[in-house]
Amino acid sequence: MTSRRKLWLGSVFLYAVFVSWYTDFGGPLTEAEIQTFIANTQGRDLGGDPSARGALLEFLRNDTGRQFLMVNAVDLAKNPPQMKGAPPDADAQTLLDLYMEHMIPALLSRASHPVVVGKSVANSLDLLGIEGAEAWSDGAIMRYRSRRTLIDIVGNPEFYERHDFKLAGLEKTIAYPIEPRIHLGDLRLLLGLFLLATTALIDTRLARKKAGADPA
Repeated sequence: MTSRRKLWLGSVFLYAVFVSWYTDFGGPLTEAEIQTFIANTQGRDLGGDPSARGALLEFLRNDTGRQFLMVNAVDLAKNPPQMKGAPPDADAQTLLDLYMEHMIPALLSRASHPVVVGKSVANSLDLLGIEGAEAWSDGAIMRYRSRRTLIDIVGNPEFYERHDFKLAGLEKTIAYPIEPRIHLGDLRLLLGLFLLATTALIDTRLARKKAGADPA
C-alpha cells in the first residue's frame, strides 16, 4: 500500500471514529429509558419554575434522536445567598463556576460542549410579550449529542448538588432547546473540511515528491 493511500485511509478512519463518538446512533429514547430516568430522579426537581420537570418529560417523549442546542439567557444575581460548599461571600459568578466545574467535564465526556458563550453588551433590542426580560448579563448556547445524553447528565445525583449553585447565582434565566436545521459550527462539518484540506495538501506534496524522485 502506497503512503498516499495510507494517508487518505488514515484520515477517513480518524473522521469515522470522531463521528461515531460525536453522534448518537441509538435513535429516539424509549419509554423504558424515560421510566428509568423518572425512577432515578424521583423526588428531585430542577428548581425555579415547578413546571420545569413536566416540560423536560414532554421534551424526552418527543425525542427525534438528533443533537440539539440549548439556548440560555442568564441574568446574574446581584446579592446571591450564602451556599454550603461555596467560599464565604461568593458572588454570582463564583457560584456559577462551581456549577460548571461539574457540567463542563460531564458535557465534554459525552460529546457535548459550549458553542457560544458571551457577556451581554446591551439590553434586549427586540422584546415582545415578555415582562422583565429587558436586561440579561450573559448568554450561552450548549450543544448536546442527544436527549439521551441530557438524561445521562441530569440523572447523576451530583448534578442536583451542583445545580443549587446555579439557582443561587441567578436572578433570572431562560433555557430552551432547539434542533438546528442549519448549523455551520457543527464539528463534524468543520473537522471534515479540515481533514479534507489537510490531507489533500499533504497528498499533493507527496505526489510532487514522488514525481521528482521518479527517473525521467
